[in-house]
Parts: sequence; C-alpha cells; structure tokens
Amino acid sequence: MTLTLPPPPTATPARPAGPPPAGRRAPDEDLAALARRHGLSVSGARPPLTAYVRGLWSRRDFIAAFATARLTAQYSQARLGQLWQLMTPLLNAAVYYLMFGILMNAQHGVPDYLPFLLTGVFVWTFTANTLTAGTRAISGNLGLVRALHFPRASLPLSLALLQLQQLLLSLAALVVLLFCFGEFPTWSWLLAVPAILLQTLFSAGVSLALARLAARTPDISQLMPFVLRTWMYVSGVMWSFSSMAASGRFPDWVVLALRCNPAAVYIDLVRFALVRSFTAEQLPPHVWALAAGWALLAFAGGFVWFWKAEETYGRG
Repeated sequence: MTLTLPPPPTATPARPAGPPPAGRRAPDEDLAALARRHGLSVSGARPPLTAYVRGLWSRRDFIAAFATARLTAQYSQARLGQLWQLMTPLLNAAVYYLMFGILMNAQHGVPDYLPFLLTGVFVWTFTANTLTAGTRAISGNLGLVRALHFPRASLPLSLALLQLQQLLLSLAALVVLLFCFGEFPTWSWLLAVPAILLQTLFSAGVSLALARLAARTPDISQLMPFVLRTWMYVSGVMWSFSSMAASGRFPDWVVLALRCNPAAVYIDLVRFALVRSFTAEQLPPHVWALAAGWALLAFAGGFVWFWKAEETYGRG
C-alpha cells in the first residue's frame, strides 16, 4: 500500500515593512476616523480652556460640598474636634510671643504688639495651610481622580475653599481677642474683606501650581515645611518692617523688597484694617495695586499651568 504525502504548504510572502500601500489606511487611522465620525474622543483628554472653566462652574456644588465634608472630617478623631481650628493659631501665637516678643524683644517699638502678632499669625496660617493642602490635592485623592471624570482643578480649589472656611471661623476668635486688647470695630475693618479675597485668589493660584508639581514629584510636599517656614520669617509675621528700617542695619531696597512680597502685603493690609496703630505709612507704595497684581498673576498663571497638564493627573 502506497501512502501519498500532501505537498508542503506554500509559504506566504512576508509583507514588507513600511507604510501601507497607496489607497489603504493603517488600522489605527481607520479607528481614529471611525471615532471622529461618531463623536468619540480620547478618555481624559484636556478640554479647551473655556470649556474647562464651564465644567468647573457646573461642579461648583461639588467643590463646596467637598470642602465642607473635609472640614467636618478633619478633626473628627480629636477629642476637642473643631476647636483645634482656633487653638492651633492661638498656640502658635503664644509660642511666637514668647520667643520673638519677649526673648528676642521684637515687640520693642511696635505698639499693640499682641494684636499685631495675632493678626499676622492668623492670616499667615491661612496661606501656609492652603499651599500645604495644594501639594496633596492630587496625590491624596488618587482614588477619586482615577475613578471619576471631572475637572481636576476642583480638588485644589475645594481645598483652598476649605482653608478659607477655617480662616473665617478663626477670624471670629481673632475679633474677640482684639476686643480684649482694646481694638473695637471701625469703618476700616471693612477693608479686611477685599484684602482676604485677594489673598484667597493668590493662595489658590499658588496651590494649583503646587498641585501640578507635587502630582509629578511627590517630594515637593516634604520640602514645603522648610520653604514655608523661611517665607514666614521674611514676611513680618512676628516683627515689624518699620522697626527693621529704623534700625539702619538693612538697605532700604531690602526692606522694600520684603514689604512687597505677597504674604507680607496681605498680612499688612489686614493689620491696617484691624489694628488702629498700624498706619498707612507702614504699607508699601501702591499697596492695593500690588495686592491685586499678585492675586491676578498667581491665580491666572497657576490655573492655566495646572490646566495644561490636565490629562496627566492620576496616570503613571
């Protein structure tokens, strides 16, 4: 019996590498055209800036609710609860008064030093906490970022709103303390409102920029305490620029540069509003224009820079 073997299969010639033949599209191009034809877009793609702003505005209720929920939960495990919102800046002020006011005699030549110090500590705490929260806005909410589609700027903005809510609660305690030191309401107290609003814009803008940096480089959050501590020391929280200028130990341009740094500008504006002995002569030239310029520059720049990396958050 003879077995007949089938002929060996003919090898199919390999398709040469390179672009597809003329008149034919690559599979990826076919899929991209199909997606465009049916109105599909890349998941998580960055929308145009105007659409992004509209998306944020449509989620304003979420931003407010997220801030309020975080505020409620922040001290839920502490026995004193929300009282720590008031105690933290008060304890800081007590430590600074002992170290700088008494041991280093920073209160020399500064009338109403305790109201001066308390106002500086409360206002500075708002900026410092907003910036610290910004460094954790993305990395601390990765589960939310990866699970849901929403404008990522909602997170640092809601944390800035959280810190503003804390500041308003703290200011109630500050007003009581000012009463105890003989500072009573005048029309100038109304100036604290635009000063705090401008400070909020500035802090939120820097927070947005830090949120983008920390999303890519988490070590930023570890570096921030040192940066903020140095910034606090050069912002006149515990000492007066007028006393510094009167000492003659520093050139005038150094004193002016320190007075014009944004944290010092907002602190001094609130002092000018609330403390009678803090007069206009202690403010830098064109202080309101300077405060508005810092606020608009920081917020617009920080917002646009954060938006440019919108599609990268929560990935990698």
